[in-house]
Amino acid sequence: MNKSILLIALLISLASCSSTQSTLKNTDDNAPNLVLNKDNTFVITAYSKDKKYGYDKDYPINIFFNNTKNETVNQQRFLNALAGPNGEKITFNKLESCCPFPTKRSELGAGFLEVFAIKWAGQKKPILLYLNIYEKGILMIPVGLTLKK
Repeated sequence: MNKSILLIALLISLASCSSTQSTLKNTDDNAPNLVLNKDNTFVITAYSKDKKYGYDKDYPINIFFNNTKNETVNQQRFLNALAGPNGEKITFNKLESCCPFPTKRSELGAGFLEVFAIKWAGQKKPILLYLNIYEKGILMIPVGLTLKK
């Protein structure tokens, strides 16, 4: 079966299932709206103390900003603000979409998390971060990373 047809069928079944509960633990509709720096990255002032933040599919980095139509831009706005643990320049690439969940911010009533591999010089194994463009939350730097200077 074609992968896109399977995804559409999954989204439709999620949207029509009213008992489907979100497993996301860190969404907050009252979180402040995200703000952009002059270099077109998100302003981030907090560092997470929770080792699950961004690394666990139930605790994704919530980067909802204005709307979900600019999905790729919002992911870049967040990831371009990050650096390695000692300020190293990072590179990132999207690996997959996963982990469907119900949301009111999608026309189909469901959203997916995006999984990114993050690398920097001297690193043995890339880290994986889960990003969510559909929900709001307090935007923080995940444990083990820093803010780009």
